[in-house]
Amino acid sequence: MDRRQFLLQSLGALGTLLLGSAASAQTLAQSHSRFTFAQLRYRGGTWDPHPNAQVEFLRELTARTSVDAASERKVLSLTDRDLFQYPFLYMTGRNEFAPFSPEEMENLRKFASLGGLLFVDDASGTPASGFDKSLRSELERAFAQHRLERLSQDHSAFRSFYLLRNLGGRRIVNPFLLGITLDNWTPLLYTQNDVGSAWERDYLGNWRYEAVPGGETQRSYAFRLGINVVLYALTADYKRDLIHLPFLRRKVL
Repeated sequence: MDRRQFLLQSLGALGTLLLGSAASAQTLAQSHSRFTFAQLRYRGGTWDPHPNAQVEFLRELTARTSVDAASERKVLSLTDRDLFQYPFLYMTGRNEFAPFSPEEMENLRKFASLGGLLFVDDASGTPASGFDKSLRSELERAFAQHRLERLSQDHSAFRSFYLLRNLGGRRIVNPFLLGITLDNWTPLLYTQNDVGSAWERDYLGNWRYEAVPGGETQRSYAFRLGINVVLYALTADYKRDLIHLPFLRRKVL
């Protein structure tokens, strides 16, 4: 299975807004599936520090884009047979976690090589957390020949829907995005800004956490980053080549 087959199996019809081609949209529509926010459950650590973060995020995703998204998230481990049905996988946490097993490591490599995207979000709000330590160790094992590097503003993840010039989150630890790139595809994107906490509301509908130091503007950037990551996972570099530039300019931050 190549990357396009992976995506066609997993995507719903995104429409001409996303792909810029009626024929491409019609092809995608044949899969009759919806985008699902899949989240990684791992051993040890705190894999679910903000369990309701996806609720508001999915509302914003469907309101702002043509993505047809399921309202409930899907929780998966790296050994689940369903893993390869989802092109987007979210991983978050605050503390050190258990090393991946050989099977988990192999499935992570396979997920990346087939075109899946792992979006990693350090929820600690600190630059050198236990989660960051464990993550970097596991990535060195999984992708020994490919380093975690700072992505340039020209990367497609910064322009897949919004033209991003600022990143958001609960706390701005780093004003940049990290990634691992295999050939022309970046299957892993990593932020240390705790975007999930910026997305989360409590049961009364209030924001659970303040966004520091930029307040609600910073929170808005967190949603825009998440939307861009999802659209990057679904459309890859199509947007870079096909998007109508005046349409993108209206979304400049």
